[in-house]
Amino acid sequence: MKSEININADMITWAIARAGYDIHEFVSKFPKIQDWIDNKKKPTLKQLEKFSHRVHIPFGYLFLPKPPKEELPIPFFRTEKKGDAQVSLNVYDTILLVQRRQGWLKDYFRDNEFAPKEFVGKFNASSKVDDIVKDIRNTLGLEENWAQKFATWEKALNYLTEVIEENGIFMTFNSVVENNTSRPIKVDECRGFVIVDNMCPFMFINAADGKAAQMFTIIHELAHIWTGESAGFDFRQLQPANEPIEILCDKVAAEFLVPKDSFLRTWDEYPDIKRIAKIFKVSPIVIARRALDLGKLSRTAFFAFYNEYVSQIKFKKENQSGGGDFYATAKKRISLSFAAHVNHAVKTNSLLYKEAYKLTGLKGDTYHKFLTKHL
Repeated sequence: MKSEININADMITWAIARAGYDIHEFVSKFPKIQDWIDNKKKPTLKQLEKFSHRVHIPFGYLFLPKPPKEELPIPFFRTEKKGDAQVSLNVYDTILLVQRRQGWLKDYFRDNEFAPKEFVGKFNASSKVDDIVKDIRNTLGLEENWAQKFATWEKALNYLTEVIEENGIFMTFNSVVENNTSRPIKVDECRGFVIVDNMCPFMFINAADGKAAQMFTIIHELAHIWTGESAGFDFRQLQPANEPIEILCDKVAAEFLVPKDSFLRTWDEYPDIKRIAKIFKVSPIVIARRALDLGKLSRTAFFAFYNEYVSQIKFKKENQSGGGDFYATAKKRISLSFAAHVNHAVKTNSLLYKEAYKLTGLKGDTYHKFLTKHL
């Protein structure tokens, strides 16, 4: 006879809701679970393990007397503020994953006497936009119109990523939870987030977003690092949440990518949004928003352009997941700089392979092939 497990029914309903499912729909697909909730039957160990996997919850959580209080480790700003700043389980788990990687690397850096980054928290919410922009450019070694020398958005994005990582900021591009393609991260919910630390700041960019749109998110998150404020955001219609730090980071990103004087000169020469977007290597929406803020476009014209543009790009998905070279994708998901530190820790007997596998999300031959191919 299979042994049955006594579980608090509240833990079952909480786990289903936590995973983002409608409880009635969920139990209609798995009728046995309704019996667990009604205390008519108890699950077996195997059934409970299968359930925990389906709702993406640590198995041990189900044995708690009541649901644990789970809080986001960073503020998460919404363009349209409705209630609290809850996010989906997929975003929540991704934030915790990045936080775990950062926690390990921070300890590793301290043990090896790495110096803190002087630019982290160098400014604050009261600082001037131009001062922050100038300091970011100087630190990264980028000229005002650096992106214009690149033929495509992708090349400009790759170069920007490279110089940022060279300065000790770790960047992760992903559109799913780790490597699980059945757990997508929606762009409308999360374009990116940053966990600020003066030793090893980590940035997450949603790879499902367009390449040009990612440029804006990256600089927005850099501004958070320079002001010492961790945060995540959805950023719909390129309007920041109604928070002073978000408004500041928004302005920094706009000035960094589309400098006011350069934009005005270009607009006066040929006021074509899409053409100007190709010059500055940003999304046409960024240019439209810049034109609105600088008085070159009315709000009516901006939203007309925005709605038309959004309807068009629905048919042109730029999504990293699905197909392609797994190892090239892993390179972006993990961060080559981070992988290099993990590899060095393993080689110097500071880290076990088992832990390296957990930190990178790669195991056995896949892990070793990745290192051989990219490091």
